[in-house]
Amino acid sequence: MKVLVLGGYGTFGSRLVRLLADEPRLSFIVAGRSLDAAQAFCRSVTVRGGIEAAVVDRNGALEDAFRALKPDVVVDCSGPFQAYGGDPYRVVRACLALGIAYLDLADGSAFVEGIAQFDAAAKARGVVVLSGASTFPVLSTAVVRALSAGWRRVRDVVVALAPSPHIDLGRSVIGAIASYAGKPVRLWRGGRSATGAGMIEARRFTVGAPGMLPLVSRRFALADVPDLRLAPALYPGLESIWMGVGTLPAITHRMLSALACLVRLRLLPSLGFLAPLFHATSRVVRWGEARGGMAVLVRGDDADGMAAERPWHVIAEGDTGPFIPAMAAAALLRKMLDGPRPAAGARSAAEDVTLDDYAPWFAAKAIRTGTATVPAAALPLYRRFFSDAWDALPAPVRALHDGGTLARGRADIERGRGLLARLAAAIIGFPPAGSDVPVAVSFAAKDGRETWTRDFGGRRFSSVQFIGTGRSAGLICERFGPLTFGLAMVIDGERLRLVTRRWSAFGVPMPGFLKPRGAAFESVDAAGRFCFHVEIGFPWTGLIVRYRGWLEPAA
Repeated sequence: MKVLVLGGYGTFGSRLVRLLADEPRLSFIVAGRSLDAAQAFCRSVTVRGGIEAAVVDRNGALEDAFRALKPDVVVDCSGPFQAYGGDPYRVVRACLALGIAYLDLADGSAFVEGIAQFDAAAKARGVVVLSGASTFPVLSTAVVRALSAGWRRVRDVVVALAPSPHIDLGRSVIGAIASYAGKPVRLWRGGRSATGAGMIEARRFTVGAPGMLPLVSRRFALADVPDLRLAPALYPGLESIWMGVGTLPAITHRMLSALACLVRLRLLPSLGFLAPLFHATSRVVRWGEARGGMAVLVRGDDADGMAAERPWHVIAEGDTGPFIPAMAAAALLRKMLDGPRPAAGARSAAEDVTLDDYAPWFAAKAIRTGTATVPAAALPLYRRFFSDAWDALPAPVRALHDGGTLARGRADIERGRGLLARLAAAIIGFPPAGSDVPVAVSFAAKDGRETWTRDFGGRRFSSVQFIGTGRSAGLICERFGPLTFGLAMVIDGERLRLVTRRWSAFGVPMPGFLKPRGAAFESVDAAGRFCFHVEIGFPWTGLIVRYRGWLEPAA
């Protein structure tokens, strides 16, 4: 099967080719306005079924170009689809005229909604025409269907997309965002059609399921994506849907929202003219962790008519995030090869790919997903926090955190020798250095929190642990006197790593670059006992304390 990829050397087109490069039954034509760019990309990738470069201008004589190249499928990865001018469906019309299957990665809500006008023509020609084969609306819809399987209805849907600041979003993506920033965005509220302000209306979320290292809490601004228009038909009885994008650095995200306000006030007609500047800035200003992800929250009525809520998260490390928008098109091309082949007709691709279809692509790129069931309030703190990931913890770690009141063991303790380190240890009450020191840890639960009182050979100190909220959502917070630390609980094989993500002093948030350093984890030794390893220190103090040992729940 010969696949012509328009924009094939761009951000998402190039990744679509790479995803399917090992498939010998597919050959690719990488096309765009620049033959040099297309040829350079073709030289950079090995495709088992063959690859060639071509010049195709979507504003040129498309039917002539397609006749010459003879593709079986055209995949439009160019965009921005929001700015395709007076005849945005020129590629679709050319494909229908020649009986060529068509896919696109459109994220423009009006463009994807309008594809249905070609349904009768596509069915008459026996041609598949699918629009929006990308993160929105395909992955988002697949997740909602999976989370709400068996429910009576879906009431509310919220999606938050968090791209890594270290990847190139592409000019088309930046141009799309700029085109609707500050303008009315059609969505669904209170069970009826409504509007919101694009890139102005905002919410805050933390992306990352229990057991994962979550992304830093971000501000997400309302994005104009196809789901906002398609959802009422996809989910009968839907009351509200909201979808946002949260980019880093936070300062540039805020600046974009501020400029969008000028459009909303009609002081500027659009931010489209600034898209090249935004894109250039995004390639230079790349502060923040090299990770991206997405969160989906679905609320509704379960099979028994009871209120239900399910979140889903995906984390993409490094540069793997931009592969996700191309995975829906990759899955559809595989279906065209292996079946079941998508039915002829023109529609959004929202219901043609399932979450299971994504599984092999996620696994190949080490992209992690996770869910969480809302736990009963009476459960112990760690059971509530880990939710669906609880069983992934080693059994001795679960046993220690499962509502016991006392554990005993032995520990070795090291103390920092600097003046500031000794002063900090004295304020918190850390024990003196020692070897094979008897340890007792008591746990007292009250109002959803746990007080841990540690006794190292007669020297006692306490901390209070609780589930974080707001900017500390997705973290376990631990308070030692005036200091509070937000800890990510990361399941890493047979270890539970405790990673400091936030901290405050006397309730005042402190800079991240000054946060405490040192490894902290819980594990299991050869004897099957719960083991702990905790190091606490600051950049200006050096090591304050390091204590490690084992514990067993007291009978």
